[in-house]
Amino acid sequence: MSISLFLCLNILLVVHAKDFNQDIDITWGDGRGNILNNGTLLNLGLDQSSGSGFQSKAEYLYGKVDMQIKLVPGNSAGTVTTFYLKSQGLTWDEIDFEFLGNVSGDPYIVHTNVYTLGKGDREQQFYLWFDPTAEFHNYSILWNPSHIVFYIDGKPIREFKNLEALGVAYPKNQPMRMYGSLWNADDWATRGGLVKTNWSQGPFVASFMNYNSENACVWSIVNGTTTTSPCSPGGSSSSSSSSSEWFSQRGMDSSSKKVLRWVQRKFMVYNYCKDKKRFSKGLPVECTAKNKNTKS
Repeated sequence: MSISLFLCLNILLVVHAKDFNQDIDITWGDGRGNILNNGTLLNLGLDQSSGSGFQSKAEYLYGKVDMQIKLVPGNSAGTVTTFYLKSQGLTWDEIDFEFLGNVSGDPYIVHTNVYTLGKGDREQQFYLWFDPTAEFHNYSILWNPSHIVFYIDGKPIREFKNLEALGVAYPKNQPMRMYGSLWNADDWATRGGLVKTNWSQGPFVASFMNYNSENACVWSIVNGTTTTSPCSPGGSSSSSSSSSEWFSQRGMDSSSKKVLRWVQRKFMVYNYCKDKKRFSKGLPVECTAKNKNTKS
C-alpha cells in the first residue's frame, strides 16, 4: 500500500468516526468511564469497588442503533458488558445485549432478552463464533412496529415479532434510551455463578466506538430539543427515518432467515421457548404461535 493511499484511508476513518461527546453521557463509575481520542473511543472500567456506565442523550421511539464493541480480554469470568435500550418507570420496556465474561480460552456468551411492561423472561443465549476481545465487532438492535431483530456484524441472531394480536405485549409506547455498562455479576454470569471474578486480573476494560443512531426516531434530547410525536409513516424524525427501509420492514427476507437459522442451529445455547421444565404450565404464546421466532 502506498503512503498516500494509507493516509487517505486514515483520513476517511477520522472523518467518519463518531464523537461520543455529542451523543453520550457517562452516568456512573466515578471516573472509571472515559471518552478518549477526540471523542472516538469510550472505555468502561471495572474494579472491585465499582463498574461504570453511560447512556444516550436522546430517547428513541423505534430505531436501528449500532455500536462497535471490544469486550474484556483474558479471564473475564464474572463480568458483564452490556449494550441495550430501556425506558423508564416500573413497567419499563427493554431490549438487551449482555456479554457474559468467561474463563480464558472459553467462548463468550451473548445473552439477549426482551422486556415489555416490566416483564422479561425471554432469554436466548449464543456462543460468539469469533474472539470478541481481539478487535471491534458491530452489534445492532432494530426495533420497529413489526419486529425486533438483534444483529452481530450484520448477521441476524434473533427476531422477536409483534404478536399483539395473540395477546403478547410489544414495546411500542415508551421511548427508550441506549445504555452501556460494565459491571460485576459473578453471582450468575459465568457458569451460573460457579466461577467468581478474579480481581487480580483487573481492572477490567471494555471499549466502545462508532455509535450510530442515525436510523432512529428521536423522541427527545436532553439539551431541550424535542420532537412532538414518535416516528410514523409521513411523520418527522431526526433523519427522515420514517421513510427508511428499517421502519417499514415487516419481516426478514429469505436470505436473512437463512442466516438466522444458521446462527441459531450452530451457536444457540439456551432458548426460553424450549424450556418446558421452566414453563411447566405451558410455553409462552410467542413460542407456539405460527411463524414463531424460535430456534428451528
